[in-house]
Amino acid sequence: MKRRQFLRNAGNLPYILRTMRRSAEANWYYVALVTAAIAISYFDRQTLSVAVTSIQKTIPLNNQQFSWLQTAFLIPYAFLYAGGGRLLDAIGTRRGFLVIMLWWSAACALQGLANGVSFLLVGRFLLGMGEGGAFPACTRVVAEWVPAEKRSTAMGIINAGTSVGSVLAPPLIGFILLTSGWRMAFFASGALGIAWTAWWAASYRAQNPSGSAPADPTAAPILAAPASSFLRLASIRQVQVLVGAKFLSDSAWYFYLLWLPKYLYDVRGFDIKHVSAYAWIPYAASGLGSFLGGWLSSSLLARGRSLDFARKCALGLSAAFMPVVILVPHVSVSYALALFSIAFFCQQSWSGLIMTLPADIFPLSNVGAVAGMIGFGGAIGGAIFGVIAGWLLDHGFGYGTLFPIVGSFHVIAFLAILLLGGKFRPLQPHNLQDGVTA
Repeated sequence: MKRRQFLRNAGNLPYILRTMRRSAEANWYYVALVTAAIAISYFDRQTLSVAVTSIQKTIPLNNQQFSWLQTAFLIPYAFLYAGGGRLLDAIGTRRGFLVIMLWWSAACALQGLANGVSFLLVGRFLLGMGEGGAFPACTRVVAEWVPAEKRSTAMGIINAGTSVGSVLAPPLIGFILLTSGWRMAFFASGALGIAWTAWWAASYRAQNPSGSAPADPTAAPILAAPASSFLRLASIRQVQVLVGAKFLSDSAWYFYLLWLPKYLYDVRGFDIKHVSAYAWIPYAASGLGSFLGGWLSSSLLARGRSLDFARKCALGLSAAFMPVVILVPHVSVSYALALFSIAFFCQQSWSGLIMTLPADIFPLSNVGAVAGMIGFGGAIGGAIFGVIAGWLLDHGFGYGTLFPIVGSFHVIAFLAILLLGGKFRPLQPHNLQDGVTA
């Protein structure tokens, strides 16, 4: 009898292992898994910015053309951020993320074959299409696996992946540029993403795949809520405010992210070795901000503060220090890097918190769509302001004009949230159908 029981248990070993992976430790394993994906996405999108001076030796690029290359990435990124969120709601996180990563990895490698600006534009466009669904997928992972009181910490960790990729990009891409040329930089970036898909396919399983009740009984009505239409979601005031806030804040963020290496090349006289040695510093600070912003908000929740207070307190502190970039043109390069580091720290603290809110407020069936809409607003803001920045730089307006503009965006965005966003609290399915938002 005991032997039969042992054999039965041994035969159920895969089930036992899957059950163990759904423990608290497994939650953070999946957070680490998607954090790696976000790191790869930011490594991929930084390849062009770090390699731009090497590319210019083969393909001439002025500031306006450089801005169009960034816009070619951000426009499809914006639409697929929104559409990709709905796709993930429809086909699930596991399959959706697999398709997304394979697509953008191939698109990244494709840019290594470019022989002109038009080819680069196509490659950037395809890259944006693939990467657009990454953060909605991450938000779904958090909603599926992480309890509400720990979600801002989880999103902070995932958002820190942006920094890991951005920190690694200058030295690693710089090394490839110096040893193998700019084309190999794109090939290597694409190969990294393809390797991740094997890890994802072998590891990730959606929570409750059999349709059984969730571990947290109070989450059952939230998980079971039907998906709402885009028009219904877009009519909700909190969604509108969050989209607008992300539009403003990401206008600044994409300018910092995509233009910092070029600023160091063009204004501060850096070469590839200098960019490799120093450009990673602000991105490292952004990773710390991603974690600490989420940690602060989660700590406030753990101490009994309301969701509304915990999120808004951390958002307000993040926004308060963003105007320091206004001083960048007036200080030495070492102080400029310190000011950039403060701004990057606060920006990623802000971003992780903003992208936690869909999981805080909306049913799981709508989390991907709402996260996608918010990301859409951010990417469109980055695309529009990038073109404006390129035009201004090519028409006699220096960075001294641009930094005061981007330094004000987060403050304006936070005031909009404070005055127009209502109270942050979980939205019950029946309230969503009735259009109740606060």
